[in-house]
Amino acid sequence: RACRREAVDCTPVWFMRQAGRYLPEYRAVRRQHEILEICKTPALAAEVSVTAAEKLGVDAAIIFADLLLPVEPMGMKLRFATGEGPVLEQPLRSAEQIRGLKADGAGELGFVAEAIRRVRRHFDGRLPVIGFAGAPFTLASYMIEGGGSRHYLHTKSLIASQPAVWAALMEKLCAVLEPYLLQQVEAGAEAIQLFDSWVGCLEPADYVKHVLPYSRRLIQAVQERGVPVIHFATGAAGLLGAMQEAGAEVLGVDWRLPLARAWEEVGFRPAIQGNLDPVALFAPPAELRRRVEAVLEQAGGRPGHVFNLGHGILPGTPVENVQAVVRWVHEISAARQERAGSRHG
Repeated sequence: RACRREAVDCTPVWFMRQAGRYLPEYRAVRRQHEILEICKTPALAAEVSVTAAEKLGVDAAIIFADLLLPVEPMGMKLRFATGEGPVLEQPLRSAEQIRGLKADGAGELGFVAEAIRRVRRHFDGRLPVIGFAGAPFTLASYMIEGGGSRHYLHTKSLIASQPAVWAALMEKLCAVLEPYLLQQVEAGAEAIQLFDSWVGCLEPADYVKHVLPYSRRLIQAVQERGVPVIHFATGAAGLLGAMQEAGAEVLGVDWRLPLARAWEEVGFRPAIQGNLDPVALFAPPAELRRRVEAVLEQAGGRPGHVFNLGHGILPGTPVENVQAVVRWVHEISAARQERAGSRHG
């Protein structure tokens, strides 16, 4: 309901990376299984998704998966290196490599849909499940750079020097991502988050010309099935207006821009998700509560606020602080609604 800007009795809250290394239950599973093995084993992916949602008391379970899963059926090799995150072997540096990518392998990703079905069965309507994918730009940047990057030199160079080759890559990514997202919707995902994590590195003109059309295509495909989309990026304060044009029901914002200003910038038209700094979860309880109150104050009690962090929960975060945030968001927002109701009554 919040995604559609309908009235709610309290602000809903969930967290990016809510099933992550800060949870002892997740670390216990990781001691036995590699991250890709968990992603590709529906019973394990469902287990860690459910455990996190139940332990935290949040209002949605997000399916446990990795942004980069779609690159494998396209023909790229993905591995996770200790301490340095995902590594893609033989990154894309030529038109010939991009031509060689497969675009018909979405069926190989059915394990994510099966994990969603398991989570849906477990919660039996008590809690919605969020599906997700990496947006085409973010996946392309990983494929071209070979992993994370500070400057996205190779990615931005390809856009500037060979726009037709870039467009061919984006078309192939959409050909895999669209059926992948629709599989998740058919399996029971009640919202989809499109993570364009790294798009904040672009100037607005490049975003509008070379990225926006592909994000819009995926968002519309999901919306045609009646499911709302959350569109999230980090470091993208300069792109909010353009991102809104992609048409998602919800715009996710990071902590670098006050939530009230971000929402005002897009004319309060979409719902908004965010935007507590993940590092605030390490603060003493009184300070953490103050910061939660500040985010809710910025949202101003308008319909259409989904409380979240401005990015994922960090390793080492105290679990009890995350649980406290969920309680406070519910308590403070419910009290605010009650006061507003009594004034209007």
